[in-house]
Amino acid sequence: MNILFFLTPKSEVAYIPADESLRQAFEKLKYHGYSAVPTLTDDGKYAGTITEGDVLRAMESMCHWNISEAEKVKLMDVKRKRNIQAVTISTDMDDLVDVITDQNFVPVIDDQKKFIGIVTRKDVIRFYHDEYRKLAKNE
Repeated sequence: MNILFFLTPKSEVAYIPADESLRQAFEKLKYHGYSAVPTLTDDGKYAGTITEGDVLRAMESMCHWNISEAEKVKLMDVKRKRNIQAVTISTDMDDLVDVITDQNFVPVIDDQKKFIGIVTRKDVIRFYHDEYRKLAKNE
């Protein structure tokens, strides 16, 4: 099975340009209610994932909780607790499951390293649960 079966395309994913400010990341996470979002370069390449924990730690250490100061901090300067790697469209399901076990979503890139979307842990779990139910029904 190809991981593109699970892909939520970029057009349906909240993401943040890597050159935006810490405040913009804070606002986007708050608006969408997400705990993490991918960051992208100007040319559409995956630059990493920013988490609410990363934002909160930076707000405390770099801005001393001052939202105006957060406008001056670029996302690319924010330390990330985890380095969330993207997978390619040719990643096999075993490798995808290994990666997605520890995070809510996995960024997916094409052969030119362009971000094309995400695979969510929820979709993978739902698929395997449905497959399990089909097998159990046939026994």
